[in-house]
Amino acid sequence: MTAPDAGSVLRRALVAWGLGHLAIGRRTTGRALLVAEIVGVLLVAWLTAGLADTSAHLVPYLAGIGFLVAWAWQAVAAYHAAQGLQPGRPPTPERSPATAIGWLSLPLLAWAAGFWVVAAGAATPAATLDRFVTAWTAGDLDAGAWPADVVAAATAAEALLGSGPDRFRDVRFALDAVGSARAVAVGEAIHYERRPSSLFGIFPGTELVPVADERVLSLELEARPVELPGGGDIGAVRWELVDASSP
Repeated sequence: MTAPDAGSVLRRALVAWGLGHLAIGRRTTGRALLVAEIVGVLLVAWLTAGLADTSAHLVPYLAGIGFLVAWAWQAVAAYHAAQGLQPGRPPTPERSPATAIGWLSLPLLAWAAGFWVVAAGAATPAATLDRFVTAWTAGDLDAGAWPADVVAAATAAEALLGSGPDRFRDVRFALDAVGSARAVAVGEAIHYERRPSSLFGIFPGTELVPVADERVLSLELEARPVELPGGGDIGAVRWELVDASSP
């Protein structure tokens, strides 16, 4: 029986874990790798669903990177094993396997970039505050995504700002107090004043400085423990808005 071409084995191994080993007759290893791939996909999906937007967002991210590294490792292992079965034949051109393994850069880039689109959205008080302010100023507050009391207070605060398209322009939010479990954020209406300044203490000039006029909205945030789907506490928390008030 003719030994399979190493380049072909590599390309099969890149399609799914274990296919390369099956192609060279290592059925036990190939089947074990196929099962490992299914388990790995489910594990990464499980961790992502439970922890992607929490303080432990790096756990699913690194798990995904580890999955891709294992994908490359088993493909390279199958390639080298196939080469060992045909010592008398000319080696496979280097360009072919290098090009094939390079395709793994696509899922790597997709994971590295796409993960952060949904990740860490509630990992810190600042992240949760940013999501809220973005939704509020865009008119996209949804009572299903935010507590009803918070939406009501934000709606009342918006009414105080008027109805012009630039009503949010001079509103500044900042975290006023941050603890390990609770935080307070304050939104203030501001105006800018021009004040004298100097460059290197020699050249005179002016600068615009924000000055608070009045408080528009106060927000309370709380760090709530998060469990993995199905149970399991690893100390992760998700910062959520729990209350708000408007003058």
